[in-house]
Amino acid sequence: MQVYLVGGAVRDRLLGREVTERDWVVVGATPAELERAGYIPVGRDFPVFLHPKTKEEHALARTERKVGPGYRGFTTEFSPDVTLEDDLRRRDLTVNAMAQDDSGRIIDPHGGQADIEARLLRHVSPAFTEDPVRILRVARFAARYAPLGFRVADETLELMRRMVADGEADSLVAERVWTETEKALGESRPDVFIQVLRDCGALRVVYPELDALFGVPQPDKWHPEVDTGVHQLLALRAAVNLGGNVATRFAVLMHDLGKGVTPADKLPSHPGHENAGVALVEQLCARVRVPNHLRELAVIAARYHTHVHRAFELRSDTVLKTLESCDALRRPERFADFLLACEADARGRQGLENRDYPQRAFFANARDAVAAISLTAEERAGRSGEQIGQELRKRRIAAVEAIERPAKA
Repeated sequence: MQVYLVGGAVRDRLLGREVTERDWVVVGATPAELERAGYIPVGRDFPVFLHPKTKEEHALARTERKVGPGYRGFTTEFSPDVTLEDDLRRRDLTVNAMAQDDSGRIIDPHGGQADIEARLLRHVSPAFTEDPVRILRVARFAARYAPLGFRVADETLELMRRMVADGEADSLVAERVWTETEKALGESRPDVFIQVLRDCGALRVVYPELDALFGVPQPDKWHPEVDTGVHQLLALRAAVNLGGNVATRFAVLMHDLGKGVTPADKLPSHPGHENAGVALVEQLCARVRVPNHLRELAVIAARYHTHVHRAFELRSDTVLKTLESCDALRRPERFADFLLACEADARGRQGLENRDYPQRAFFANARDAVAAISLTAEERAGRSGEQIGQELRKRRIAAVEAIERPAKA
């Protein structure tokens, strides 16, 4: 029995990145032998075991054979005769198809080290095309390693295009689409994930609402980049730079979906795109089963982002209504995420990345001022519920009115 460190841990060590998870492949053993050695079986579809002390995952070397469509259409074969090279050959990218033995020697049958030097994400073999999830994984790895200069190899991108043309991407199930998307949104360049999916044609399959934004014009007075899809990617980068969490980044990606359905005779303006976008956000979230808290923030961003942009034009009672509609008093953390998304939208414009955005601070101050308003027991005495509500509203509007605003928006 031989045990090798494999995959991401080897890759990230070579890149000088922190290794957070280690996976191992066991060659020359049977499940029974591992169990006798104290390993704990946890694999459902193929033999995976937890080490008795470290609890790290150890998988028996295996091969895979395509027997049906989609990512589930595989049969797995394992035995003591399966070699390390057999196991590495089934992996997706050369940078993920390396192993390290207990002496530190790198086993690299597919040129992963050379591709690390060349900063390329390249497929291991033509068998890459058998699993459509690899389209999403490659895009996610591109998002992770773009800051290090990595790009998808031309021949791999061409394979991905062929997979889309052959309908393989159509078999991607909602859970896998969302799992890979959520992971990609947590990377340092989530915009690259979207761009790679678009480059290979998969974006129109998994997120047609987003794909529809590319090529849609906007007024260059407000959007020097003009293209709505390009703006979405710039805004997503701005959200990362502002420290936005995954929920905020998703909301930024969703905020302008309504511009994809603007009638041609209205372009480049987009009247009513906010409300039009809400239905598209709901549709997309239902299809890929986005968690409710992300969906709710995305809906708020789609519907109310222009209210924040116009903060200094709004009447004080409209500011209060916006706070109420966003449930800002009861959900201050979510409201803060929403305001960050609005600022990312404002900064996600070519040449305007460093613009001031005082609207965010204004709405945050308005929220805090309104939240601080209350009536004492004495003030409530003798008033009906309706009268108490009217008094609170009057005082809250006055609190918003008292917040200093710039002379011009």
